[in-house]
Amino acid sequence: MWWIYALLSALFAALTAIFAKIGIKGVDTDLATAIRTVVVIILAWTIVFVKGSNDTIGSLTKQNWTFLILSGCATGLSWICYFKALQLGEVSQVAPVDKLSVALAIVLAAVFLGETLTLKTTIAALLIIGGTFVLIF
Repeated sequence: MWWIYALLSALFAALTAIFAKIGIKGVDTDLATAIRTVVVIILAWTIVFVKGSNDTIGSLTKQNWTFLILSGCATGLSWICYFKALQLGEVSQVAPVDKLSVALAIVLAAVFLGETLTLKTTIAALLIIGGTFVLIF
């Protein structure tokens, strides 16, 4: 079931690149990121309240809060850089290079989370890294 959500994530990420490229034309990318963020906040909190997940907010630990806040900071910085890259470059170049995050996540998961690097995962990460360098150079 996880792969269905992962594929949907990829689809929405692709649509994000296309919609953003059209939407940021002649717009300050930081302003565009702020607008996008407000939309994400409204959407996310709507889902939380519709599902009733807001009842569990009191059970979050200090570690939960710390790492969710750090994740939010990383997301915000990623979006700011992504929109600027989209404004300066082609979607067909920016979006795939942005997906270098997949290979970086594999490496960081092994280093910080102790996840096992299988031969298949290592080869996939190396192919992504190689493809990224092909696009950049």
